[in-house]
Amino acid sequence: MPDSPVIIIGGGASGLSAAAALARRGIGALVLEQDRELGGTWARRYDRLRLHTIRRFSGLAHFPIPQRYPTYLARDDFVAYLNEYARHFRLQVLTGVAVKAVRRGEGEWVVQAAAGDAWCAPVAVIATGQYRQAVVPPWPGRELYAGRLSHSIGYSNAAPYAGQRVLVVGAGNSGAEIATDLSENGAAFVAVSVRTRPPIVPRDPFGMPVQRTSIVLSMLRPAIANRIARTTARLVLGDLTRYGMPKGEFAPYTTRRVPLIDVGFVDALKQGRVSVRPAVERLTATGVVFADGTTEAFDAIVSATGFSTGLESLVDVPDVLDASREPRSASGEPSAVPGLYFIGFVHTLRGHLFEANRASRRLARHVDAYLAGVCA
Repeated sequence: MPDSPVIIIGGGASGLSAAAALARRGIGALVLEQDRELGGTWARRYDRLRLHTIRRFSGLAHFPIPQRYPTYLARDDFVAYLNEYARHFRLQVLTGVAVKAVRRGEGEWVVQAAAGDAWCAPVAVIATGQYRQAVVPPWPGRELYAGRLSHSIGYSNAAPYAGQRVLVVGAGNSGAEIATDLSENGAAFVAVSVRTRPPIVPRDPFGMPVQRTSIVLSMLRPAIANRIARTTARLVLGDLTRYGMPKGEFAPYTTRRVPLIDVGFVDALKQGRVSVRPAVERLTATGVVFADGTTEAFDAIVSATGFSTGLESLVDVPDVLDASREPRSASGEPSAVPGLYFIGFVHTLRGHLFEANRASRRLARHVDAYLAGVCA
């Protein structure tokens, strides 16, 4: 394989979009992907997964999602699109390559694989994403719990939980969808543990995709955008405190907290198929002690408690990560160290794929200018 001036670590949506945007400028990039198959991370997600963002605003740089795909792509649809995208641009992708370290060499970046291989290039782009490492809280009593404790990343469908009492910990999008799936497909009882209530918004309020609305609202003053979004959610979804959901601050445009986009969870809540519980305090041999002191037995616990970037163990470079172990530089912008870029690390209300498209175009412009200076 020919040498490339850019090495991209991570062959997900952001990494592929960056490679394509670079290719449009005549800049070759080698993409290193740890999965054996392109789109493998998406393919392992739960069966009912669909994008919450619409086809029009979910395409990557310079190649929109073809109209033969549905408005909201299913998991396997998006995997197919990623593979079609890579073929369309003839991207250089090496799969099955687990990168263990990225460090600065003599005037170049050295990317070291776990298997011992190494690549060098003037530019390195980190596109491993915000969801690289699953996080399960260190609850007291974890070693005592005799039931099935797993992270949401390992959840496929409700079949293994048939007839069981299941607690889903975390009320983000994954947790809400998993709880809904369990309630519809054979679990005997389903509860969701909520520490902090997220903003909950309908996916298509008044027939308009909420992503399109969010793009428009993000142009307004945050206080005004919050007020409009809060009023819309209340009109469409009603007062959810009546169904056990605690009242929380509805200020996504101020806090930048990604909302829970409702695709069935609210109906399950209103119909009593999903119950709400407080935050988990500790585990016991048979279940959970909640923050309010109540105890309850559960056959299984699914921890939908998020992910970490894992960048601190991957990027051996000072001053490029903040206290939360995320990049200090904005997605697609130069980092504090010449030739190093991050893409896909963004908290957005407009959709990760929407942002990946735009960030990859920014990145390509910056890399083009950087390489021109290096080669001058």
